[in-house]
Amino acid sequence: MSPTQNWTRAAVAISGWAALAGTALPAPSPARWIPVLLFTTLGPGSALLYPQPPTLRPGARLEALALAAPLSLSLDALVSTCLFLVHGFSTTAFLVSLAAFSTVACAFPGLPLPAATRGAAERTKRPRTDPRG
Repeated sequence: MSPTQNWTRAAVAISGWAALAGTALPAPSPARWIPVLLFTTLGPGSALLYPQPPTLRPGARLEALALAAPLSLSLDALVSTCLFLVHGFSTTAFLVSLAAFSTVACAFPGLPLPAATRGAAERTKRPRTDPRG
């Protein structure tokens, strides 16, 4: 694993805890809601999808970025629903759950992407055959 992948994993793992720490700031402060918004929108999905193999083409990397937000929002809805069902929803409980999930998910390899399995992971170009013969 490259140092860049390690830094990316560490940044994703720390982002949830930074968002939780941001909730201690005064309510109208953008320093409070911007980290929370960014983490809940991209954090858990990024933790699941990254790191990817370094040989991915830009199409597969774009696919991972495009999947991070919907995957994060789906996990957000799942966690908040579970917390509501057990009558334990609070901002702190919500962020602690997502931050812990993201930290644990960063310890594992990223989920495989469909574009990567369709050949987007190949860097070498195949020689084209001339259709004229």
